Amino acid sequence: MIPSEERKSMIDRDDETVPVSRQCGLLCLHRSGLYYKACSENSENLAIMRFLDEQYLQTPFYGVERLLALLQRKGYRVNRKRLRRLMRLVGWQTLYPETKTTIVDEKAYKYPYLLRNMPVTHSNQVWAVDITYLPMQRGFMYLFAIIDLYSRYVVGWSLSNTMSARWCADTIEQAIAQHGAPGIINSDQGSQFTSDVYVNCLEKHTIAISMDGKGRAIDNVFIERLWRSVKYEHVYLNVHEDGNQLWKGLNDYFRFYNRQRLHQSLNYRTPQEVYHAKKIAA
Repeated sequence: MIPSEERKSMIDRDDETVPVSRQCGLLCLHRSGLYYKACSENSENLAIMRFLDEQYLQTPFYGVERLLALLQRKGYRVNRKRLRRLMRLVGWQTLYPETKTTIVDEKAYKYPYLLRNMPVTHSNQVWAVDITYLPMQRGFMYLFAIIDLYSRYVVGWSLSNTMSARWCADTIEQAIAQHGAPGIINSDQGSQFTSDVYVNCLEKHTIAISMDGKGRAIDNVFIERLWRSVKYEHVYLNVHEDGNQLWKGLNDYFRFYNRQRLHQSLNYRTPQEVYHAKKIAA
């Protein structure tokens, strides 16, 4: 058997004829293994980023000035420029109320928000996707996940050290291969989700594209709740030294989340039970 590191070197990420997910399957590699190298920062920056990640779940409405004051109270010598850079790395998007004086030009949005007032009645009707930051003992990584809104079932996920559109598209392709294509996929307006790679992936499978309003992370509330569960129930309770440990831990957690974790909103059933009970074939 060829060692995994040598098999990884055989992957051609620029090959448009054979998707990365297919190449990994042929080489018996888990696709997330391609992205295991953690991003590096100095120890103080990592500590600040860990703090920001936990603080966001409590006060997503805080902006730079409040966060700067909070960090300075904790003894960190940080300026606005450095703080803004670290906020970008952890994906901090300050929530703010929409002003009634602003008139939005709907034509300016290539992909509108399709879920407002729309009843979600079955599995594979709507999937939601997003990326979140995950701290480790040494460095950090990003988690991309896909959740079925009707059942809260996690149909796909992957780890990476960069937030690339190709990484997102490959994970979606694998989820579709396993579960079939949904009618709609909803995301925020991040650059990964407005790229040609992502858009072409969804259009190829005739999936309607829905996007949240800018600065309105609450529109994607179900996957935001997933992030809270993942972090409070697993990531913050375990110290993962590297990407391999993180992947193994998350693999166990998502298996538990889908198959064993009872959801009050699902009448104390598991996501897997609800997903397969009312799955509509693509």
